[in-house]
Amino acid sequence: MFFVRIMFMALRSLTIHPLRSVLATLGVLIGVGAVVAAMAILEGMSSRMREGFASMGSNKLFVMPPQQRRGGRVVGNFDTLKIDDAWAIAKECPSLKNVMPQVALNGTVKFLSKNTTASVLGATDAYTEINSHRIVEGSFFEKADIQGQSNVAVLGAKVKKDLFGGRPAIGEKVKVMTPLGGRQFTVVGVMEEKGNVAFTNVDEQVIIPITTAMEKVYGLKSIAAIVAEAVSGADKDIEKAKEEIKKVLRQRHKIRAGQQDDFAVQSQKEFVEQFATFTNIVGVVLFSIAGISLVVGGIGIMNIMLVSVTERTREIGVRMAMGAQRADVLKQFLVEASIISFFGGSIGVAMGYGLATTIERMTRVFETITTTGSVIMALSMATCVGIVSGLYPAWKASRLDPVEALRYE
Repeated sequence: MFFVRIMFMALRSLTIHPLRSVLATLGVLIGVGAVVAAMAILEGMSSRMREGFASMGSNKLFVMPPQQRRGGRVVGNFDTLKIDDAWAIAKECPSLKNVMPQVALNGTVKFLSKNTTASVLGATDAYTEINSHRIVEGSFFEKADIQGQSNVAVLGAKVKKDLFGGRPAIGEKVKVMTPLGGRQFTVVGVMEEKGNVAFTNVDEQVIIPITTAMEKVYGLKSIAAIVAEAVSGADKDIEKAKEEIKKVLRQRHKIRAGQQDDFAVQSQKEFVEQFATFTNIVGVVLFSIAGISLVVGGIGIMNIMLVSVTERTREIGVRMAMGAQRADVLKQFLVEASIISFFGGSIGVAMGYGLATTIERMTRVFETITTTGSVIMALSMATCVGIVSGLYPAWKASRLDPVEALRYE
């Protein structure tokens, strides 16, 4: 009951100067809004990536040229992997059940007067099994198309919709525009709608035979990556497959003992761990920025509370003269500071949710997720900022001499 009475007294004192009280909350409001929006964006991005990795299965291995950063630029050997390396891995690594070399570049795909931007992926007939991605119209290209460098294409769901709408696409010819010019492809299949798989939206792909992509479309002599599938997702099978791949490639690339590999082999688990580290770093950066706003808000609350103590010196003296203890005065001012920050935090939660939703609708990249935990954490942070910011003004108010406070004009 005593605490409730203090709360009512604190609320009454805050309503005397409503504009000043609202302005005191701005820093906390912005800080909490930033925390909620950042956590919603980060959680949405993490959730989408986790779903993408999960949809790929746990037995994937990725062989890529090594990449190093010097002066902020990516440098390294980009032509170390050849298509024959992939065929050798498929033949000589018994711990693998599927191997697929691939190249990918962005291009424009046209059909009559319509066009759309897509990722043009050069792959093999192992694509559907490795990526667990089904055909819904027509069929996927075959080994004969790869050997014969056929001009056939399989469209992602979004590419098909953009170019053909609801009409059938099988048998139609689309034109793929690349830096080397345009080339006609016959549509033989359409993939099911799947969305993001890891970092790629597979619905925005046009898949063509890798030999056609390298020889006719891009004029490439090397491949971008080799995607392999181990016989199982067990750690021992993954490690065994990695060792077999390394052994084959070191022999083919004539790498001597003690020399560094000119390729990198990573499992899907390692990609997930790297992504988790990345999201943690991003989270720390975002929360640090939001924390600065909260500190600024705390300084604003402290400033307002110090002004309030000065203005209400006589009131404090009267209360003490009527029997109020120093602890009572201390509690009142702490409650006032907490109410200011909690009020600002509550509005900040709504603002952060609105900001995250707006970003989601504007970008349409991924769904933002505002969790109960993030709301509770943001409000807790706001309340703690209020309490810490109000400590000194509350202590100063409680240490006033009653006689001197009563004589204050």
